[in-house]
Amino acid sequence: MSDQTNAIKDPADWTTGEEPATGAQESYLNTLASEAHEEVPDGLTKAEASVKIDELQEKTGRGR
Repeated sequence: MSDQTNAIKDPADWTTGEEPATGAQESYLNTLASEAHEEVPDGLTKAEASVKIDELQEKTGRGR
């Protein structure tokens, strides 16, 4: 059995990735952005929000 069978799918490959970001994503993004002293662009897709969350988690030390 491959270790990759449970790998997290790249947001660019999500079938719903082009849908608008969820309320939970937007809320968490705003929290992270505030801590990182950054602005979050309006109108992000689910995939874009996921990538931005990863970036801000790394910057703020809230990463996994």
